[in-house]
Amino acid sequence: MSAVLRPAPSFERMTETDLPGVLEIERSIYPFPWTPGNFQDSLRAGYSCWVYRDGGHLIGYAVLVLASGEAHLLNLSVAAHAQRRGHGRSLLGCVVGVARRHGAKMLFLEVRPSNEVGQRLYAGFGFKQVGVRRGYYPAQRGREDALVLALFL
Repeated sequence: MSAVLRPAPSFERMTETDLPGVLEIERSIYPFPWTPGNFQDSLRAGYSCWVYRDGGHLIGYAVLVLASGEAHLLNLSVAAHAQRRGHGRSLLGCVVGVARRHGAKMLFLEVRPSNEVGQRLYAGFGFKQVGVRRGYYPAQRGREDALVLALFL
């Protein structure tokens, strides 16, 4: 019996050519997705934007702001068909590595209270809640708060 070797997942800089695939994932997993302009503005502003591929297929992405010894994770997403397979944890590990290499001492993010899977992912990585942003996210019925989490790097 011979084993079929698959290439390891890759973590690469996002480019404009990645946006159709990124937007396809974004629109399929969120009721209030980022717009094309959100991603284009992030790229143009020089934010740290990444894609995550498995077997050459785009399955995730992340957008990170790096400034003044801090990092802020704006978006970390994995395609629905690739969720619950460790890809979110791997992608988050890559993002934490980027933040550390750029000298960040703290990594912040927001997560919906209704996103229990995301909260478990972040807690498992050592993130701690440091605040709440009231009415931060659009929701089906008005607005939803955001839990502000931080990880000391």
